[in-house]
Amino acid sequence: MRSHTREETTTNLPGIGPVYAAGIAAEVGQIDCFKKKASLAKYAGLAWKRSRSGDTERQATPRTHSGDQYLRYYLVEAANSVRLHDPEYGRYYDKKYREVPKYQHRRASLLTARKLVRLVFTLMENHQLYDPSKSV
Repeated sequence: MRSHTREETTTNLPGIGPVYAAGIAAEVGQIDCFKKKASLAKYAGLAWKRSRSGDTERQATPRTHSGDQYLRYYLVEAANSVRLHDPEYGRYYDKKYREVPKYQHRRASLLTARKLVRLVFTLMENHQLYDPSKSV
């Protein structure tokens, strides 16, 4: 089995062209620096603060505004493009869009980008191309 470059793994995703793929690969750098998917999401600024008091945890929490703004930009824009070309991401975006009455597009875009982070991390870590028939 042939090992693929970082750019090849992301360019293979439907809706992601060479510009977004190169931007994501350049901003991520070495994927080995991240131990898990959540680490990459936090680095991109696609993580939410946790708010707990006793045994209860607050559901509506603000997104952290730290992180690599360029990586966040590439991921959000790529997610918006992927949702138009991949039915699974389109359904996920629509589901998240309908869940709230305000800031629907912003919330749905960020959550779709967070979902894309998990896929990008897996593809880069395993040096594999995207196969829509497999669930990653």
